[in-house]
Amino acid sequence: MDPRSSVRGRCAVQLPPYWFELLLFSGSLLNTGISIEMKAGGPGLEQSGDSMLLAGGRVKRGWVWNQFFVVEEYTGTEPLYVGKIHSDSDEGDGSIKYTISGEGAGTIFLIDEVTGDIHATERLDREQKTFYTLRAQARDRQTNRLLEPESEFIIKVQDINDSEPRFLEGPYIGSVAELSPIGTSVMQVMASDADDPTYGSSARVVYSVLEGEQHFTVDSKTGVIRTAVANLDRETQDWYEVVIQATDMAGQLGGLSGSTTVTIVITDVNDNPPRFPQKMYQFSIVETALVGTAIGRVKAEDSDVGENTDMTYQIKDEEGVQMFKVTTDSNTQEAIITVQKPLDYEAKMVHTVVVEALNKFVDLRFVDLDTFRDQTIVRVSVLDVDEPPEFRPLSDLMEVQEDAYVGSVVGVVTALDPDAANNPVRYAIDHKTDLERIFDIDANTGTIVTVKVLDRETAGWHNITVLAMEADNHSQVSRASLRIRILDVNDNPPELAMPYEAAVCEDAKPGQLIQTISVMDRDEPQSGHRFYFTLAPEATNNHHFSLLDIQDNTAAVHTQRVGFNRQEQDIYFLPILVVDSGPPALSSTGTLTIRVCGCDSTGAIQSCNSTAYVMSATLSPGALIALLVCILILIVLVLLILTLKRHHKSHLTSEEDEDMRDNVIKYNDEGGGEQDTEAYDMSALRSLYDFSELKGSDGGGGPGDEGMTSNLPSELHALPQWFQNPDLDFSMFRDYISRKVDQADEDLSVPPYDSFQTYAFEGSDSSLPSLSSINTLSTSSEQDFSYLSSWGPRFRQLAALYAGHKGEEESEES
Repeated sequence: MDPRSSVRGRCAVQLPPYWFELLLFSGSLLNTGISIEMKAGGPGLEQSGDSMLLAGGRVKRGWVWNQFFVVEEYTGTEPLYVGKIHSDSDEGDGSIKYTISGEGAGTIFLIDEVTGDIHATERLDREQKTFYTLRAQARDRQTNRLLEPESEFIIKVQDINDSEPRFLEGPYIGSVAELSPIGTSVMQVMASDADDPTYGSSARVVYSVLEGEQHFTVDSKTGVIRTAVANLDRETQDWYEVVIQATDMAGQLGGLSGSTTVTIVITDVNDNPPRFPQKMYQFSIVETALVGTAIGRVKAEDSDVGENTDMTYQIKDEEGVQMFKVTTDSNTQEAIITVQKPLDYEAKMVHTVVVEALNKFVDLRFVDLDTFRDQTIVRVSVLDVDEPPEFRPLSDLMEVQEDAYVGSVVGVVTALDPDAANNPVRYAIDHKTDLERIFDIDANTGTIVTVKVLDRETAGWHNITVLAMEADNHSQVSRASLRIRILDVNDNPPELAMPYEAAVCEDAKPGQLIQTISVMDRDEPQSGHRFYFTLAPEATNNHHFSLLDIQDNTAAVHTQRVGFNRQEQDIYFLPILVVDSGPPALSSTGTLTIRVCGCDSTGAIQSCNSTAYVMSATLSPGALIALLVCILILIVLVLLILTLKRHHKSHLTSEEDEDMRDNVIKYNDEGGGEQDTEAYDMSALRSLYDFSELKGSDGGGGPGDEGMTSNLPSELHALPQWFQNPDLDFSMFRDYISRKVDQADEDLSVPPYDSFQTYAFEGSDSSLPSLSSINTLSTSSEQDFSYLSSWGPRFRQLAALYAGHKGEEESEES
């Protein structure tokens, strides 16, 4: 429909060339007869109301266009008509060419270049792409000139209900505690619909329960699953599967639906008390079982799981608490019954114990359902065994006097067989505990006697082990540790605590304290020690010193005269008699040695010998150390000088043995030329020996060399020399070297003057005969090698060999 058909009559007013109209002929809009136009400039146009006043008074409808619509999932055989674009300048003669570009242009959407009709050639899916943005152009067919500005428009895909709701977060697993009240929330499920939620009810989803509605419900709008009953019991059924359905179109007829399975786990609560499977358990154990030995295990069953099955056990009766102990195994939740006190078959053969089990964690919500504890009876039978004898009563301490005679009774031990047979008992001493065999025991009566003399001062205590065994079965042995204390008697006299020596100054005054005396006694009387001091009878005529008993087991020695003289007597011996308190009282005599010494004005002792020397000032320890260090340094210096002298002598000896012709000095430095005299030491190129001195020593020098020869050290000897034969001619060598020197001087490419050059020229021939017998026609016997001895010491060995060989040949010929 042309929008200009609403204007009656033609207006002379010409529309501007930038106006561009686009007509939409979609199925829904054709039914309403609405005409949509699009102005050049695209989607930026605004609505102008029912009419728009144009220049010249022309009124034109000004609907503001939004987009084209095309229905998704079109199943027709022909291309789907979308709409039409049209230009005011188009007179219907085909001179205008319409084109489109953008998303899907040329592939999904095609346009008739003459009429401007747009068709969709493919089946569209709104869930994949909701709209397409394109641009429209109107060009002159001949010149391809753009007649209208390019305009952008949108083709929107219109939704239909072609997608069912889907649960995208499955599988769903939820949980709820057993015995939860009705309406307890379990979990929430959500389904999504790919259809357009803004168009119709295609995306409006409602929820319902397909399976499991007896126990659970679901909110139709939110998808929240709740319990429908209050008696869910995990012990009866611990999980449920519920099928939830989601339907679009708000559940109306014709709507699409999807479903999912929800697994709901019933969690445990502590609603079941513990129960013992049996009301009585029986165990047996031998009477010799040690404390802590396990008797048996019992377990109360609990239908709950997890921590709701944790148990604690306890013994309820008083007798069982004293004799047995029960603990809980944390892994198996079993009660472990153990021995807490030693068992005795002869005292009681059967013990009955009441064991109670109760849950560790109790849920107060279910306390009124039942008592969460249970009891059972455990019957323990004690088995009789052949037991070793028992010491009754056992006293582990015995005493005996150290002066007791051999065979004296120390004490008696008694042991009885606890079994009903009451077998006789035999006794013995474990000799590993009495290695010296000091004691013995009567095998029948258990009487312990001494077999050796005792001495408390040597060993005041003895620890022995007494064995008691059945007379008919020595394997049943009991052991008892026995301590025997040796009681002291006064059998050791007192003695001076040490060999006392005292000193007295020559100028001592009467009554001056010299020494305090104490004594020792190996005895230990029960009432303690008490000693008495006095001078021995042989010291009754002593007028020099006095002894005072201080009454505390010590005595003091004082001077009794004025002054002493070392020249007359320099040492005194004072006998002292010491007596103990007994009984019986014992005594001994000790001697105190007193030396007469010289003292200074302060009373400090200076000297105590008979020559009365005065201690001179001695060197301090620091001075002694310094003196020793100096002596040590001197010794080291002397050793070092001797070592260096010996090394120097050996070095001179090795130099004397060298031949100057065996020393080749290689000097790799390159000097600065003939005039460079400071680059290096030229003496390094010289021989190791002074030839002038050597010549002088050989007597080959003139008179002026005698003084030089006399100055040589006596250790140096002349090196072996090779004596030149006066008949030899070296002129050819001189000429050869001179030519080489001239060539080097004239050639600028040769090394500098201070370089070392080697010439391999051996001369024409040697005047000496050859040592080889290859080129001679004569036999070895015809040759005379005596001339070898004139060649010098270096050929001496060779001359001896040839001379000896010649002598052997002559002897063979003779």
